[in-house]
Amino acid sequence: MVLDDYRNTADPYLLPLARKLRNVNPNTLTWLAFVCAVLAGLSFYYSKLWLLLVAVLFVFLNALLDALDGKIAKISGRASKRGDFLDHVLDRYADVFIIGGIMLSAHCDWVIGLLALLGVIFASYMGTQAQALGCGRDYGGILGRADRLAILIIVPLIQILAYIELDGRIWLFTPMEYAMIWFAIAGHVTAVQRGIRTWKKLGKKS
Repeated sequence: MVLDDYRNTADPYLLPLARKLRNVNPNTLTWLAFVCAVLAGLSFYYSKLWLLLVAVLFVFLNALLDALDGKIAKISGRASKRGDFLDHVLDRYADVFIIGGIMLSAHCDWVIGLLALLGVIFASYMGTQAQALGCGRDYGGILGRADRLAILIIVPLIQILAYIELDGRIWLFTPMEYAMIWFAIAGHVTAVQRGIRTWKKLGKKS
């Protein structure tokens, strides 16, 4: 939620690019963002040091394209419920591929990765469930998607330094494991926060 609060702050940088790409089908960018997520997950999975840099690049491209598709849809007048649905579905699969790749890699214990994946999925589910019940899409909580992607751009770089200077770990865990532990904790906290807000809104409607 920290970075989601500043979505409009990025508009001066994103809108000029979105205007240049206004003739591109927004759904094409949505699919390209998903492909980048798959490639990021594979780069994490194969666990080579140089592939961490490749993973960072693909995570960044996923974040950029994911931010652009909606803006292009609005600018070009092609915003639609089908496009919004496709975006949300592929975002969830993107989360699975990226975090799943980390979970199955040599950078992270699979149990920690699985807990992180569950936290992220439940947080996202509670946000969309609020919308399904007529309470509006809930992006609130301490861990939004923008926060996750920012962490997944920064932490792999720290992981590279940890491999070079240390044995890959900082105290008990690798940097990637610390990130996944945070996703596990913050993801479930975010799910609870969104659930409470939705429960209160439903109470006011009844």
